Amino acid sequence: MRSPFVRWSVLSVSLALALTSCAKGTGGASAPSPTAGQFNPSATFDGTITVMGFGATDEIGSTRVELAEKALGGADVKLVEGDLDIQQFLSSVAAGDPPDVIYANRDQIGTFASRGAIVPLTACIEGEQIDTSMYNKNALAQVTFGNEIWGVPEFNQVQITMANADLLEKAGLTIDDVNGSDWEKATAAAKKLYKAPGGKLQVIGFDSKLPEFLPLWAKANGADLLSADGKTAQLNSPQVVEALEFAVGIYAAQGGFAKVKALRDSADFFGKGNQFATGELGAMPMEQWYVNVLSDVSHDAPLAFDTFRSKQGEPLAYSSGSSWAIPRGAKNPGVACRFAKTMTLVDSWKAAAEARLAERKKENKPFTGVLTGNVKADEEIEKMLTSGGEPWDSGVKAFYEANDHTFSLPANPADSEFKTAWQDAVNRVLNGQEEPKQALDRAQQDAQAALDKAWASWTKRTN
Repeated sequence: MRSPFVRWSVLSVSLALALTSCAKGTGGASAPSPTAGQFNPSATFDGTITVMGFGATDEIGSTRVELAEKALGGADVKLVEGDLDIQQFLSSVAAGDPPDVIYANRDQIGTFASRGAIVPLTACIEGEQIDTSMYNKNALAQVTFGNEIWGVPEFNQVQITMANADLLEKAGLTIDDVNGSDWEKATAAAKKLYKAPGGKLQVIGFDSKLPEFLPLWAKANGADLLSADGKTAQLNSPQVVEALEFAVGIYAAQGGFAKVKALRDSADFFGKGNQFATGELGAMPMEQWYVNVLSDVSHDAPLAFDTFRSKQGEPLAYSSGSSWAIPRGAKNPGVACRFAKTMTLVDSWKAAAEARLAERKKENKPFTGVLTGNVKADEEIEKMLTSGGEPWDSGVKAFYEANDHTFSLPANPADSEFKTAWQDAVNRVLNGQEEPKQALDRAQQDAQAALDKAWASWTKRTN
């Protein structure tokens, strides 16, 4: 598998080729942006729409795809399944033969927009009369760039605290000791919970989930990695340095990150032998969808849940997730817009949730909900929840509460480079190559240079 650096290097090279003969415009590519006349909520379509990066592998996906096909009025939907292949996508844009719509992470949208690989959705939203007020404001902010919306939010992800209740009780601890509200207590809990007889780690006391959760720990400490306007990196602020020192120190207290990662990677994460079921993990922050996995495969495991909390004890979650975008040069943006709209409508999400609920009833299992990028849909789906008893009801309650207390990183034209800078810094610290302050100082320089260059290019193209 390519590293993020390699994948995004390919992105830059491919887009450079795609934009060789640029016309003046927002995206800089020769293909024009769609106009309002191409979008009509009463229009019908035929032919085939190609969707890249999405698979309707369960009832949540398949139900909405069926509704989208009906809304198109006759067009067939061809899914190119699996995660979005960035190289394949950009090559198709460069060749002038892109898919009709792509399914991408929201933190990719700013870079795609700045490189001219996707088009703004202003005309799409106006023409199809899409009510953007239904979308989660943080999710929408992640796909809003240069005063235009570039993606339609889909699923939403937040984090909550998950713990093994039996291990907590045996150590004389509670979920409050590991929910992030008190870092000294969390470190002490990690030391009490972890087990390493003969130096071989058998139980991870606390996993701070680095490198990916640095933004969450920093925000819990009152810091943002990036300024609100997306132009100024803040990676080496004292609060971020302190957050990294703490989160790395958790691993040091348990014999080092290498040992924790080895045990983490050996777990049957999606199966009955997961670390909570086997008693190999005390606690960790984790995305909410894992509650559903645990409830399904290890319903009798001794779990305890709470929201992740800031140092002030307030619920806190880092909002991330997926989105729909229309590639530059797509042959029928009207079809793509209708598809993205239908996939994210309240009624579509409700129908998908009802299908999931029916399946769960057949299996005599609880329906624990789905978090979407549509706040109105979330409200309707929450009404459908069925009780799984404790601790699962507490887990569901925690992630719905977390979903009301989210933040996100602002969209910017160097989304990928910025993410690579801070993640590489964290990895250098985890690998023992640099100290937190040194690593973040370096990351600050790299990230700011990437931001300055990308914003300068964006300004030049849009002016």
